[in-house]
Amino acid sequence: MSLSDIIIQKIQQQGPISFRDFMEMALYYPGLGYYTSERDKIGKKGDYYTSSNLTPAFGEMLGRQLEEMWRIIGEKKFTVVEMGAGTGLLSLDVIEYLKKNPEIFRDVDYCIVEKSPALRNEQQERLDGKVRWCSSLNELSGMTGCVFSNELVDAFPVHQVVMEEELMEVFVDHEDSFVETLKLASDELNYYFADLGVVLPHGFRTEVNLDALNWIHELGTILEKGFVITIDYGYPSSELYQDYRNRGTLMCYHRHTAGEDPYEDVGEQDITSHVNFSALSHWGRKNGLELCGFTDQAHFLIGLGMDEYLKRAQEKDPVNYWKKMLPIKTLLMEMGETFKILIQKKGMECNNGLSCLKLHSRWKI
Repeated sequence: MSLSDIIIQKIQQQGPISFRDFMEMALYYPGLGYYTSERDKIGKKGDYYTSSNLTPAFGEMLGRQLEEMWRIIGEKKFTVVEMGAGTGLLSLDVIEYLKKNPEIFRDVDYCIVEKSPALRNEQQERLDGKVRWCSSLNELSGMTGCVFSNELVDAFPVHQVVMEEELMEVFVDHEDSFVETLKLASDELNYYFADLGVVLPHGFRTEVNLDALNWIHELGTILEKGFVITIDYGYPSSELYQDYRNRGTLMCYHRHTAGEDPYEDVGEQDITSHVNFSALSHWGRKNGLELCGFTDQAHFLIGLGMDEYLKRAQEKDPVNYWKKMLPIKTLLMEMGETFKILIQKKGMECNNGLSCLKLHSRWKI
């Protein structure tokens, strides 16, 4: 039975399901969901590229920031938690950088939290014994260190809503094909916008990522002292709810082609939506995570010394310099404004600031 047939059967038995539940099944249904299946997802043979697919420089810069955080915290045991490590390429690049400093490499406990069995297998083939895997954040309660994610939150299943006379939620039904129907939105969805101080105009359609709020609550619970780095594409509320985004931000990716129909190729295409960083910051504060800063990827990487990295690369290997420089240009220019970085902290002061935040971008939470 195909995944579409399984979803149709569920609708026939239970009635229309929320778009959030449809998206969760499309992405995470055991063995058949997009992220739980064995098919290639990332890279040339997959559906999209991530920063770590382009160049190891991204992982080195992130490693530099983790090293600085380790020094700021000043404690021996430093746990690094990577949420959703994909193919493990970013983990590999970060670890290779940390190996250059025997002191931190000795102290670091590198843990990956991965939901996909297929991706976990790929990570375990690529990474050495320094890495351990956890099935949930609960195993890390009381940790000191840093939790980071790269393109994780955009893949959480989202509720879709439309503002009519009242806020309505999108549900998925099936006739000859998947069709959408509207029902009155729950109190929880109405509260989301009220708490953010957002008033949607009539006809506005958008997404609500309640799973991200549950996730940020978990992070605030398990982290005793340290930082959270969230790297993803998205915006603060002030940009996300502009009139020209009144159809929402949901996108699908299949074989490096972007689409807008989540009901096609169910289980075969990625489905994502832009992250609301204002929501992560707002509910982070409610769960003990203070805002350190918010920036874009270009300013993040330059603040960490990407210009020095390029200079060294040119001196070391001038013949192949341009080959190394082109993917970094993509990180800084094509992806540099699109991707944002939110840094949060708990249980500590950071008076001297972080290198990744020393250059001010135009983005504000």
